Amino acid sequence: MRGSIACPGPDTVRYGGNTSCVEMRCGERLLVFDGGTGLRLLGNELMRGGTPAELDLFYSHTHFDHICGLPFFAPCYDARSQIRIWAGHLNGRGIESVLNNMMIEPLFPIPMGIFTARLDFVDFAAGNKLTPHRGIRLCTGPLNHPNGATGYRVEFAGKVVAYITDTEHRPGVLDRHVLELIDHADFMIYDATYTDVEYPQHRDWGHSTWQEGVRLADAAGVRTLVIFHHDPGHDDAFMDRVAAEAAAARPGTIVAREGLVLRP
Repeated sequence: MRGSIACPGPDTVRYGGNTSCVEMRCGERLLVFDGGTGLRLLGNELMRGGTPAELDLFYSHTHFDHICGLPFFAPCYDARSQIRIWAGHLNGRGIESVLNNMMIEPLFPIPMGIFTARLDFVDFAAGNKLTPHRGIRLCTGPLNHPNGATGYRVEFAGKVVAYITDTEHRPGVLDRHVLELIDHADFMIYDATYTDVEYPQHRDWGHSTWQEGVRLADAAGVRTLVIFHHDPGHDDAFMDRVAAEAAAARPGTIVAREGLVLRP
């Protein structure tokens, strides 16, 4: 749930320091959103049971904090595992090529070809509707972020979870793409890197505020807002204050913590 760069240490113990990685379970199917440093922990947990992993990994975008966990994802080194990797923001450049370029010298000691799992790469255009498995529907949409990003709306068994991270709002204007994706969602996971007070110093950096998350959630009839993508400079004490203020502004709002489990 952290953004920009991992920040482990004594000041981030309670909320966590790993960058973006969200696991969603739709029945027996596993969907993963983003592959930051948190992906390593997920991979270790999946391999602990000794069974091969089968999952779909959806990237919001390919800035380094969202992809750097892939080389350390244990299922990639298990020939029995099957992983589909999706991206909707690259406009023809291809997610396989981008990830290959991350794992080349002098940036990384081993190439992506060392992976033994079955990997399939799926590029789409933000705005497409996806059906990765029977009964699971994903609506997608473009987000306002440097180099592009994709937001997701996951619909399964009558429940809706929206994953909206790395997007920047425009003050006084609610983003129509975001409103469509979060409409009456059970959970809205939202990029709240800054506060409204901090935002003017970070305009055009591609991120939003928890207060904008509240405004969007109220407008779209979201059940529960989940504040996500915490700034690495926001320690546990700062996040405690955000949690208290957000809960007062919109009762039931949750600040994401590493390892948090939510059930719609």
